[in-house]
Amino acid sequence: MPGRDPDDDDADDDAPAAAPGLARYITPEGLARMQAELNQLMRDERPRIVEIVSWAAGNGDRSENGDYLYGKKRLREIDRRARFLGKRIDRAQVVDPAAQIRRDQVFFGATVTYLTEEDEERTVTIVGIDEAELAAGQVSLASPLARALMQRRVGDEVRMDTPRGPVLVEVTAIRYPPA
Repeated sequence: MPGRDPDDDDADDDAPAAAPGLARYITPEGLARMQAELNQLMRDERPRIVEIVSWAAGNGDRSENGDYLYGKKRLREIDRRARFLGKRIDRAQVVDPAAQIRRDQVFFGATVTYLTEEDEERTVTIVGIDEAELAAGQVSLASPLARALMQRRVGDEVRMDTPRGPVLVEVTAIRYPPA
């Protein structure tokens, strides 16, 4: 499967595909969110589901026991997600955008404001693949937008290819978290 990490045999179907050769950059906040999710799954949800499955198994016929069947299915989902998160956390390369020295150019962790050809102002933050959330204005380092903006400076015009054709944008501001 193109874009799939060959070492990741437990790839999560909901996870974005990693671009070949792209480092597993992640912000400290993104890593903390992944660790919190893993802890919540293993400390809270999994023990609760194990308890339900044990109770349901004691009720007799398991073939028609909805609590048992659903519980076993949910345990497989939890274990799969936990393996996925564990692998991603182990391979993550934490990069703190606040430590960026060259703040006049766009690099990982930058918050970039740009103008579209229609004079619409948009702001995005470039984050790791596993932490991108477009609704929150966070775009993946592997996204076409982030790749086009990388190493640009304020005033640079950037031509990007989009599904609707080429688009020209102008970088108007670059910010990093305070050091």
